Formats: sequence, C-alpha cells, structure tokens
Amino acid sequence: MDQLFEYITKRIKLSDDAKELIRSVTKIRNVKKGDYLINQGQNIVNQYFFVLSGCLRSFSFDPSGKEHTVQFAIKDWWISDYLALYSKEKASLTIECLSDCTIIETNTVSIEKVFKAYPAIETFHRKNLETRIVSLSKRILNQLQLSSLEKYKLFQKEFPDIEKDALNYHIASYLGITQQSLSRLRGELIKK
Repeated sequence: MDQLFEYITKRIKLSDDAKELIRSVTKIRNVKKGDYLINQGQNIVNQYFFVLSGCLRSFSFDPSGKEHTVQFAIKDWWISDYLALYSKEKASLTIECLSDCTIIETNTVSIEKVFKAYPAIETFHRKNLETRIVSLSKRILNQLQLSSLEKYKLFQKEFPDIEKDALNYHIASYLGITQQSLSRLRGELIKK
C-alpha cells in the first residue's frame, strides 16, 4: 500500500485516517501472467486496478475477431474498462496480465465511500481521469495523424521496457499496424 500512498501524496496530503479507510476498501492481489481481470462481454464491471508491478493490457475483439490493444498499464498506472464502469454497459474490453503482476483492486461502491469521507481524494481521482482523457485523445489523434514509424518511436519513448512483456502482435495491434509492418519498422530503425 505504501506505493499507492506515495503516488497519491505526490499530489495531495493524506491523513492516517484516510490511509486506513483506503486500506479497508482495497486489496492487494498477485496475479499471474495470462490471467484476465475483466472479460469483454461480462455483465458487470465495477473494479479499478492500480499497478504496483508488472504489465497489463486492455484489448477488444472487433466483429471479425481481430484484436485491438487499447491500453498498456505499467507501474503506477490505473486500468479498468471505463466505458463499462461509467455507462453500466457490458464490458467492452478484456484486461490481461502480460506478466506476473501485483495490483491493488477496489470497486466503485468502496471508492465512493472514500470520496464522501475525503473530498480531496475525489478531486485527485477526477484529475487522474482528466489526465486519462487527455492521454486517450492524444492517442486517437496520433493514430490518425502520425506515420507508422512516428507512432512506433512515440511508443518506444512512452513504454521503453514493455517489449520484454508485450508480444509483437500486442504492440502491432496497439499501433494499428500488422506484425510484418512492425518488423519492417524495427529494421528501419536498426539501419539508422
């Protein structure tokens, strides 16, 4: 829990009482590589996950069965199916552990208790969501505007160590390219 508290206290002050309440509504889980935390199509999604260690990804299958990686989550990142969480619809994403992971899990009911008792934490959470919206907006614009090589270079900058956990098809689907194109891009970078 200390890692989560350190993450939060970089932005807001946390009293011992607030820490105790957070401890009471969260649990630390060790999950194995290949485990799924949420499955596309499941009826109820109410969990948030904070990554203490490891690498996860969220992805979906389109109607033709093609896989699309939406997000990678590494240390100190939050992950969930926010669309399902906030729209009360079935899960649109699957969340998979790409390595053995340690996560902190909470749910919407529990986190609301924390928000009600400590409004500063709710503000902190809202700011995190705002950051997430900005990040997703940038990702969408980058997908539309950047060349494949530019997208791959940006990916390497944002996730310098992820290639040890993510498979080529995970990365290719995140970038919106084929695995063959990813191999070609890597070859181009080696030549330079």
